[in-house]
Amino acid sequence: MKKLITILLVSLVVFSSCKEKVETNEDIVTTYYLIRHAEKDRSDKTNKNPDLTKKGLQRAENWAKHLKNVKFDAVYSTEYNRTTQTAIPTAKLNNIDIQFYNPSNLMTEEFLDKTKGKTVLIVGHSNTIPKLANSLLSKQKYADIADDNNANLYKVTIKKEEKTSELSVVN
Repeated sequence: MKKLITILLVSLVVFSSCKEKVETNEDIVTTYYLIRHAEKDRSDKTNKNPDLTKKGLQRAENWAKHLKNVKFDAVYSTEYNRTTQTAIPTAKLNNIDIQFYNPSNLMTEEFLDKTKGKTVLIVGHSNTIPKLANSLLSKQKYADIADDNNANLYKVTIKKEEKTSELSVVN
């Protein structure tokens, strides 16, 4: 009988230590980094899809360097040359493909579910990035970015029901 009790106790200890850790909503942290595209070529006012300038290409590389310690699970960009070219260095650094989005319908349940618990970079435009940050925060906090400002970095963190954000300028 003593042997049976000892075996049961040992089994209980062994099997309970093998139990998987259950992740709760309180453990899940989702982090979004949002940036505007780098400096675009403004030499042809009729060009609706310009490339980045030399300075813009350098800024795109600088974003990758600045964010090098962040392990991104996804990189999103609008389908414009300037946003894609801004996203490429960071996507390459993280060995992931760029996913394209339409800023007018990015904040869907599907997108939020797909990115839950992940770290995501979103590259957009002066009038879309603050709106996306506000949408993630569920409040109006940020105004449109000035047309000559390509240096804002918005970081939105969501943990359970708590939503926080930071805005920094990276030159």
